Amino acid sequence: MAFWLLFIVGGLGIAGGAFGNESLFSRLTSGEIKADGENQTGRDLLEKAGASGFQTYSLMVQGVDLHAASVAQAAQQAGKDISALEHIASVANPFVVPAGPSSPAAAPFLGSTGLDSGSFAMVVTYDKDITKEQEIAAQAKVDALFDTLVADTGADSSQRGGIRNLVDRIVQQVQDDLRTGEFIALGVSFVLLLIVFGGFLAAGMPVLGAIASIAGALASLTGFSHVLDLDASTVNVVTVLGLGLCIDYGLLMVSRYREELRKVLDGAPVSELTRDQRALALGDTLDRAGRTVIFSAFIVAISLSGLAFFEIEFIRAVSAAAVSVVIVALAVALSLVPALCYLGARRLVGRRTESGGDEGVFARLARAVHRAPWLVAAVIAMALIALAVPAFGLKTTSSGPELLPAGTPERVFFEDFGERFPLLGGSDLTIVTEAAPSQVEGWVATAKAIPGVEGVGPVTPRDAGVVTLGLFTAGGGLDDDARAVTQYLRDNPPPFTAYTVGQASGLLDFQDQVAKRAPWAVGMVVLATFILLFLMTGSVIIPLKALVMNVLSLGATLGVVVWIFEEGHLENVLRFQSTGALENTIPLLVLAFGFGLSMDYEVFLLSRIVELHEQGHDTDSAVTLGLQRSGRIITSAGLLMVVVFAGFAVGDMLTLKQMGVALVLAIILDATIVRMLLVPATMFALGRANWWAPTFLKRLHERFGITE
Repeated sequence: MAFWLLFIVGGLGIAGGAFGNESLFSRLTSGEIKADGENQTGRDLLEKAGASGFQTYSLMVQGVDLHAASVAQAAQQAGKDISALEHIASVANPFVVPAGPSSPAAAPFLGSTGLDSGSFAMVVTYDKDITKEQEIAAQAKVDALFDTLVADTGADSSQRGGIRNLVDRIVQQVQDDLRTGEFIALGVSFVLLLIVFGGFLAAGMPVLGAIASIAGALASLTGFSHVLDLDASTVNVVTVLGLGLCIDYGLLMVSRYREELRKVLDGAPVSELTRDQRALALGDTLDRAGRTVIFSAFIVAISLSGLAFFEIEFIRAVSAAAVSVVIVALAVALSLVPALCYLGARRLVGRRTESGGDEGVFARLARAVHRAPWLVAAVIAMALIALAVPAFGLKTTSSGPELLPAGTPERVFFEDFGERFPLLGGSDLTIVTEAAPSQVEGWVATAKAIPGVEGVGPVTPRDAGVVTLGLFTAGGGLDDDARAVTQYLRDNPPPFTAYTVGQASGLLDFQDQVAKRAPWAVGMVVLATFILLFLMTGSVIIPLKALVMNVLSLGATLGVVVWIFEEGHLENVLRFQSTGALENTIPLLVLAFGFGLSMDYEVFLLSRIVELHEQGHDTDSAVTLGLQRSGRIITSAGLLMVVVFAGFAVGDMLTLKQMGVALVLAIILDATIVRMLLVPATMFALGRANWWAPTFLKRLHERFGITE
């Protein structure tokens, strides 16, 4: 107890920067997910040439008379004043270009109708090597001069922003959603646990374990932030996993300890409970429920380790951080929760000290399924397949400002800026090369003829011998035209070494990485899971069946998520705007997290069935008794996990909302339809065949298997 209390204080202190270190949230980043490939190579060249969207800060001014001399004078003076500030590399607006506001060079800084539009933009570029602290100080001075400019021009309205502001807002949104999610998850979970256990002490044990898990998650993420670039959403994804697992494992351990205490007392008054009896009950709890937790944690960790096969920094960061959190959850379940159970044994057992019977709603459900197991299995399998159908139309994207809720000032700025000043918003695709500008000029005519290309920007020589050429499409950097042009350029590259950079290019690299590495990841996870389940059951049929059921369950989950977020259903209910696709990381994360959590409940149920089978029960009675004894725990655990993920699904970040909804659906399907109906149905239908294994494997299990 003393260790874990220090652990909680220390973990939260490390993450919050209480020990003189930099806090976790100050180290988070956000932006396009990086994957090795052509897009990243091109971006590295751009960075070498000193081009970075993080270095610009822009102002939009609306409702001014651009023909008035006072407006021109105010814009020119602002340009001079800002240029004189420290750490400012350049300032541009239509009134400071050499040939004046009516020249072609000024056109990008004016609204669509030029000087008659009543709007103009001003772009400030910071020094390439500016630090974040220097940028914050410089931006405060720039904002003051922007205020003066807006007042002097008599503008009706103005907006300002930049990539740095967008990233900071996304990180802040992550913090807000994390606080909201944890408040909902811990609060509602405690109430539900109070109902399940009927007492504050028992209900508080899993919650205290969950707090320890959050502390461990945040501390480990702080450590990883020093060796990996952590995206802001990683914090929520990893924290919610630890929170859910700790509550699940705590529920299982506390419930089993209460059961073992009643078995030891066998109806005797709780006042007669001795220290030896408490220790005996705790030993049996750890031997049985503890074994279940270890199996579950190993399978969840294996599932998450599969993500490390993908050469994508964000995915690997999630994998490493999530596995560390699973280890914390396992340690909590095997040490902190048992310590709490032992200390609170008498209050935990309550007034009823006799063992519960083996009759109840889950036993009746099992017998109902037993009457027509093949029919139940067939109907559920077909229903899951039907739910999975939309997943065949899965489309992914990599959103930027769209991650924030509609109406957020930072999102509104980028939407308006891109609409009013498209040339300043950047090209949809950029050709990056170290070829001579004359070579690129000679290829421009070919670029204009590419299907889907609506316009071509100027050939721009940059530092370090880098040359860029912007290509524009009709619907932005992630529309179908941009994707088609990117693929065309990869199939038909320019006659010089060049790289296509843009959101569509990054998305294509991400998809290529997933396609290349997925077989290795899936193979490792499937093989390792099969081996663990074989060691637990001594059967090859049960592990194979579990894997097939998980495929059906996850397919159905992904299908419903596509129906909601890609096709745009339930937008008003869930408070989001569909982008017509899922964020590119969501399918990977949902499959990895969903697989691990689904196997969590599979292990909860199978461990009871195997335990009863080892004690001499035939398959039918082992399944019936196993479902009765574990059904309440699985249902309660599933409900609690739904609450945990729902706490984050109500947040405003689109990525986290998609992830939260997906995992809520996965758990609902798995903890109810699959575990309560499909698993018993298939086990009843197969009978003794459930336990089949080749002779050599049976000998292997007798030697190395984990049995009672």
